[in-house]
Amino acid sequence: MKITKYTLAAMLALLLSMSTVVAQEDDPDVVAQEDDPEQQVQQSPSDITAEQWSLFNRDGEGSIGVQGWLQMGYHNKSTGGFNQHPNRFNIHQLWLAFDRLAVDEGEGLNLGYHLDVMYGVDASETQSFGNNAGKFDFQNGLDHGIYGWAIPQLYAEARVGDMLVTLGHFSSPLGVENVAAPNNIFYSHSLTMYNTAPRTHTGVMVTRPVGDVEVYLGWTLGWDSGFDQLGSGNSGLAGFSKRVSEKVGVSYMTSFGDLGHRGVGYTHSIVADVNLGERLMYIFQSDFANVSSAGDSTDDVGINNYLTYRINDEWLAAGRVEWWRDGHTSNYSATAGLNWKAGSNLTIRPEIRFDWTPETDQDETFVGIDAIVVF
Repeated sequence: MKITKYTLAAMLALLLSMSTVVAQEDDPDVVAQEDDPEQQVQQSPSDITAEQWSLFNRDGEGSIGVQGWLQMGYHNKSTGGFNQHPNRFNIHQLWLAFDRLAVDEGEGLNLGYHLDVMYGVDASETQSFGNNAGKFDFQNGLDHGIYGWAIPQLYAEARVGDMLVTLGHFSSPLGVENVAAPNNIFYSHSLTMYNTAPRTHTGVMVTRPVGDVEVYLGWTLGWDSGFDQLGSGNSGLAGFSKRVSEKVGVSYMTSFGDLGHRGVGYTHSIVADVNLGERLMYIFQSDFANVSSAGDSTDDVGINNYLTYRINDEWLAAGRVEWWRDGHTSNYSATAGLNWKAGSNLTIRPEIRFDWTPETDQDETFVGIDAIVVF
């Protein structure tokens, strides 16, 4: 077990040393992008860009926008999270997104909407499992085997000036990682994301800048609900984000009250992103959850550290080191991976991950690779 830990630690150290060496060969295009404070938080190179082709074209202002992606992957063991079906080729997400954005035109009321439909093995972890059975997309008979359907988001939005109101079923704003594959750096998800944070909400959220601070305020029907209320689910949603400087940004988001299937309690997620150089980015996330339910009566604490280095326009190297405590048990995870933009619409993400729990003397090594095709 110690040999494996030291090997992975050496790999992460090598990633850092490679970042220092290669950083001497500057790419002006990459430097220009990373000096922009609006582009500070690193994401996978599979993010949609103007260079990519699309199966769907938006015909002018106000028309319906359609985009999507196909995520396929293989992993040697189950991580206990999203990657639960090892030693087989899986279609994780076949995702379609339909929207008409409520744009800021300076005055008056502007309306829009957004709908996501997803099929794949990730459906069971994306559905509204905070619902009563049979409601919305949860246990409604549309699943077959390990595959199923999910509706990750379905909401309307209204914009008046710089204030945006979102009403319906939407992704949770807590944390760095979320369900949508192109938004994440790694193939696998952190323990904190899977165990401690909500994935979706149903309710209303208002977003508005106050000076140089973006403020969020909302109300939801607990956690992971889809137009349904489990028990007395009734919770608040609040937070803010701010660029402290050109190189540093911070955010704080909290959910509190009756969280539905997670019981009554409070949780928060604090995120800081720091530009350490022309290509090097560090992201820190700290989560805390205190809930009182029969199934989860102890505090959860998670600390995630992400380090990314953009080698060039095609390659991104990344590391993630995590400590997650469930009650009195400390769990650790370290992941090293690459994002290879093999084409304008194709990203391939190999990774190696090591999880260990000292209290139970358990450790596992995971190897996985996925491909994301956006369209």
